[in-house]
Amino acid sequence: MTATRKSIIKEKLKLLPDKPGVYLMRDEAGEIIYVGKASSLKNRVRSYFRSSLSNAPKVQAMVRHIADLEWIITDSEVEALILECNLIKKHRPKYNIRLADDKHYPYLKLTTNEDYPRIVVTRSIKKDGARYFGPYTRSGAMNETLRLLRKIFPLRTCSNETLARQTRPCLNAHIKRCLGPCTGKVSKENYRELTRQVILFLEGKQEDLVKALEERMKQAAENLEFEKAAELRDQIQSIHQVMAKQKIISADLEDQDVIAMARGKGETCMQIFFIREGKLNGREHFFMQGTDDMSRQEIMTAFVKQYYSNAVEYPQKILLQEEVEDRELIEEWLSAQKGRKVNLRVPKRGEKLKLVEMVAKNALMSLEEEELTRRKKQVMTKEAVLELQRELQLPKPPFRMECYDISNIQGTNSVGSMVVFENGEPKTGDYRRFQIKTVQGPNDFASMQEVLTRRFKRAQEELNELEQGGNVKAKFSNLPDLVIIDGGKGQLSAAREAMKALGVGHIPTFGLAKEEELLFREGDPEPIVLPRNSPALYLVQRIRDEAHRFAVSYHRLLREKRAYRSVLDEIPGIGPKRKKELLKAFGSVKRIREATLEELAQVEGMNQAAAAAVLDHLGKNES
Repeated sequence: MTATRKSIIKEKLKLLPDKPGVYLMRDEAGEIIYVGKASSLKNRVRSYFRSSLSNAPKVQAMVRHIADLEWIITDSEVEALILECNLIKKHRPKYNIRLADDKHYPYLKLTTNEDYPRIVVTRSIKKDGARYFGPYTRSGAMNETLRLLRKIFPLRTCSNETLARQTRPCLNAHIKRCLGPCTGKVSKENYRELTRQVILFLEGKQEDLVKALEERMKQAAENLEFEKAAELRDQIQSIHQVMAKQKIISADLEDQDVIAMARGKGETCMQIFFIREGKLNGREHFFMQGTDDMSRQEIMTAFVKQYYSNAVEYPQKILLQEEVEDRELIEEWLSAQKGRKVNLRVPKRGEKLKLVEMVAKNALMSLEEEELTRRKKQVMTKEAVLELQRELQLPKPPFRMECYDISNIQGTNSVGSMVVFENGEPKTGDYRRFQIKTVQGPNDFASMQEVLTRRFKRAQEELNELEQGGNVKAKFSNLPDLVIIDGGKGQLSAAREAMKALGVGHIPTFGLAKEEELLFREGDPEPIVLPRNSPALYLVQRIRDEAHRFAVSYHRLLREKRAYRSVLDEIPGIGPKRKKELLKAFGSVKRIREATLEELAQVEGMNQAAAAAVLDHLGKNES
């Protein structure tokens, strides 16, 4: 840390208030490297800079990298706790213990904010009035839950746009997998009752749900509604099948979460069992990163705070393997979220301790399985890279590999993709995509030349700036050890011509033919055939498929943007908001063209003048 930085921090330390809040530590690049909360910012932050060898090595390393700090004052320590969780999730600081890839976990969303709710998968939670369940770390478990829901509960699966314009029952309605709200045959109240059943099921309250359904079945039979009674009977039987798979592991029939851990090198596996009405309703495991030199108590504290800041459902009792810091504060926060008292407990004896120990064993098994899978993957990847070096006669193992692909449909919206693998694994942060600018029509050879010219020209510009002492963020200056062109000899020749013109012709480059998986080298008429089922062939196929996927996804995005740019964009006075409302109300330009002046004027944000402009313009644009 420079003298200037020390001086800046020293002055800031004098300004720290004796109030609760959150503090953020930054390094010389301005990156947030640590986020913490405190009941007294003044006391907590200053403690980092007192000379003490008692701090853990990780803390000492962090302090050496602190170049600046800032803080946010809150009204209470609970507010500071919530803000800390949100900031850690947003910035993922280097020195915080954090959930691995937590932002990618999916949820099941029940759209209770709609007249006829449906179940959808989402990766973000919004305050929109819907009910969320999750997060799920295993897509298989989530998909199984979704499959069961759609089998047992006939909720609609169609989009709002489809529902608005549907006039006849869909296939799901015919096979009784949907109540058919599009036909008007089900009332909102009856559909809401079905929604309440789904909520009970997802909350793990199947016993309550079965009792309610049995009462309705009995009532339907007494009213001689035998078809309805039979449907309810089948629904009850399906729920009983689910319940039969659930293991009773708590005799007191309580709702509780049970959390335990298993520590590995550089990470910790956290296992959580969800027990509802005494039965194991589900389980998930998560990996916490940055746990070296951290105590078990610190790890458990970090997990509880970060997991429950993302969770949408939790019970009144949470059993933990380890004590947590600020237990009363966390209980206060969770209780406020739930609206009822939430207790955190560390069992010392009896059945609850056995329950925690069982979860701990499962955490260890999950950790061992993950480590074994990683080791196998690492061995296979290393073997693939070395085999590729041998088969292609490369001067060194291809640590960095780049693959390029061109995508177009009938010559429109041509795009190029560049994907990067380092040490046999995707490096998605280095992926790049190119919209073809200089080529007209379906000319893959010229398009490939444009992509490679732009890529390596940018590399030269960055390298020149770096040599001149410029502070440039390197995006293209890392050159590959191997280039793969998705295509045969023609694409390869075009690529090599562009690369030689830019002085990078020394980089080994091969063309990969799509059908027979043959590799072509410039100047060699004979293709290279990698052994079938070999790690090297699998690696080449992976990088080629990833380049193709990335190119196609970009091409699809451009097509959708062009499709969304409709004739409505040409109408004076019709901006993005009015356009959105018109399409939302009518579903298509064709239906808008068929609407009356009065119908258009009634759309939100529209008026008589705007409606007249729409009809006038569409009348002149029949195509």
